[in-house]
Amino acid sequence: MAKRYAEWIVRQRWLVMALSLALIALTASGARLLSFTADYRVFFGAENPELLAFETLQNTYTKNDNALFVLTPKDGNVFTRDTLASIEWLTQQGWQTPYSIRVDSITNFQHTRAAGDDLVVADLVSNAGQLSDAELDEIRRIALAEPLLANKLIAPNGRVTGVNITVQLPGVDTGVENPIVVNFVRDLADQLRVRDPNLDVRLVGVVMMNNAFPEASFADMRTLVPAMFAVVIITLALMLRFVTGTALTVLVILVSITTAMGLAGWLGIRLTPPSSTAPTIILTLAVANCVHLLASFLYEMRYHSRDKATAIIESLRINFQPIFLTSITTAIGFLSMNFSDAPPFHDLGNIVAMGVIAAFIFSVTLLPALLVVLPIRVKPRAASAAPHSMDRFAEFVVRRRRALLWGMGAMIVGLVAFIPQNELNDEFVKYFDESIEFRRATDYATENLTGTYFIDYSLKAQEPGGISDPAFLAKTEQFVEWWRAQPETTHVATLTDILKRLNKNLHSDDPAWYRVPRERDLAAQYLLLYEMSLPYGLDLNDRINVDKSATRVTVTLPSLSTNQTLELEQRAQRWLAENAPEFTDAKGSGPAIMFSHIGARNIRSMLFGTAVALVLISMILIVALRSLKIGLVSMIPNLVPAGMAFGLWGLLVGQIGLSLSVVASMTLGIVVDDTVHFLSKYLRARREKNFAAPDAVRYAFATVGMALWITSLVLIAGFGILSLSAFELNAGMGLLTAITIALALAADFLFLPPLLMKLEEKRNETAITAGAADAVTP
Repeated sequence: MAKRYAEWIVRQRWLVMALSLALIALTASGARLLSFTADYRVFFGAENPELLAFETLQNTYTKNDNALFVLTPKDGNVFTRDTLASIEWLTQQGWQTPYSIRVDSITNFQHTRAAGDDLVVADLVSNAGQLSDAELDEIRRIALAEPLLANKLIAPNGRVTGVNITVQLPGVDTGVENPIVVNFVRDLADQLRVRDPNLDVRLVGVVMMNNAFPEASFADMRTLVPAMFAVVIITLALMLRFVTGTALTVLVILVSITTAMGLAGWLGIRLTPPSSTAPTIILTLAVANCVHLLASFLYEMRYHSRDKATAIIESLRINFQPIFLTSITTAIGFLSMNFSDAPPFHDLGNIVAMGVIAAFIFSVTLLPALLVVLPIRVKPRAASAAPHSMDRFAEFVVRRRRALLWGMGAMIVGLVAFIPQNELNDEFVKYFDESIEFRRATDYATENLTGTYFIDYSLKAQEPGGISDPAFLAKTEQFVEWWRAQPETTHVATLTDILKRLNKNLHSDDPAWYRVPRERDLAAQYLLLYEMSLPYGLDLNDRINVDKSATRVTVTLPSLSTNQTLELEQRAQRWLAENAPEFTDAKGSGPAIMFSHIGARNIRSMLFGTAVALVLISMILIVALRSLKIGLVSMIPNLVPAGMAFGLWGLLVGQIGLSLSVVASMTLGIVVDDTVHFLSKYLRARREKNFAAPDAVRYAFATVGMALWITSLVLIAGFGILSLSAFELNAGMGLLTAITIALALAADFLFLPPLLMKLEEKRNETAITAGAADAVTP
């Protein structure tokens, strides 16, 4: 069947090329529909429980999406006339930020004080340029002592301050809305630098983090994809020494990428940082099919002196089924990423799977059709002139098969034993390396001003207006004080601090009254009086809900790992269960909690996905190879590379995050390729040529060994280049995948052949029944 198909391709080459071009045009036109989303929430599915809890809390109160200006005066003192005047200016200008709903700084902090029987509520700083030294000292004293400001908008040493702009994006298209805000605040930062050269200005916050995702992705596209193309072209040119074949391989790669991305557009897939790496991955995977076809094509012309058409037909005949099998199994491996709890990995798997299938289609249609049409001259060589590198390597493997079998077996067991050394851990701010401005600014803010992680709690009273109940306030205050006693805590924002200050103010600013009110009516009156005195945009909607039946407590934390964050939240829940059982439904919420949970959940879901993929791939191989034994044997070199890679990772790194949780499933489909090609040639020698097992191994190395070496080298280089990404999710995934592919090549070259010879050493090496079905040739 494969031979008849190959003959049809040769005869109908012009039709094949026309149909291929039509397919490319149809699918590629969908690329115009592609868009990029810049919201970190895309990492969480619509049914993710932590996301649902977070969205519920944000719908109850105001949102936490923000841009924080971190301001550092070069003279080391925030409390000077010039610096405070600059902060005043920035605070006023901050209200012009698109979608802004609130601006907070030390200058517009609503300070309260008693004036006789009256409560005075006013900005802490007004007309900074006219302040006296005594007034500056008093402002400094108040700001550094105020719990709502210290370690949030002012550093305890008074050297760094912040201006926080809270935004509420419409959510129609964050890929457009978020950059609008980013561009505005960056322009505002530039204006401030010109206005006050004494200030160092840095930008952090959720808005800036959202923007860092596409910026890192676009930077990868500008640098890594061209670098990968260069590596592919150079590697193929050196290995194949066939300019036309190299050019055609690049063409197949380009049309495969174009087709996959176009289909993604037609399907409405929105690109994200993980899925934007699909072109790089497709680029590396599309090489394999072309290399196997071209290697066989050149072998037939060089060493068997076949004409071009006959060489193409023979290459397709012997490679069609292995290429089909490897394409299907690779696609299954990537499709299993749909089991991931993170939608961006669904999209990555689906786009790459489409690219792999497109690469198969074009490699068995467009590539051979173009080979027929293009003028190609290959100088025939005598068989004795053939390179002997793989022959010598095959002899080494056959001779040393027992030592290799036990040696590789021991290495496999040894590396797999280190898998438990891996710890599920992540820090989502560190998804960006230090070449990214957002990461550098965030590290600086954490060290000098405030943390960037937060956990929100919604503490519910029993009735509307219940937040004024003294018992409720007392429990809330106890919870707040517990959090402030934790060594990880940077800041806690709470309504009780406002009520304590108001209670003191309305008792002639007597420090003895700095406590939560002990009468419900009094607390309610304080809140009403205070809210009526607040200017627009600085109300208490970020702290209390509409009917005053719940209040929000926000805990700010430094950059913590997922394990540290989860352990901290578990401590909080234990405290609530033991000391405030009425608050046990108050679960911690926020991006820190969301990212902490998704890593563990993703590991579990991807283990199931990998198991499903393994079963499907194994069944396909058993049926296609028509041998239960060989099909089962193939599972070993398919499974052990990922096991060895994770063991080596545990030995050298020991930390697995969100991106690495998909590597086992993703690489399963890739590493099958080498196994299928090697086994197909081995079985062809056993069944078609009646070779003994050692001779079949020699034949497999001679016919497919160099192609496997080339394709593995390209794959390792491709994913190795991906490991240079400034985005850690892509970099970690690329590095561990490259390691897995390298170990897969070692397993297929040094472990699979000795294993095959060991299993068949008792079998009569020459008594292969002539009627045995050829598992490779239809």
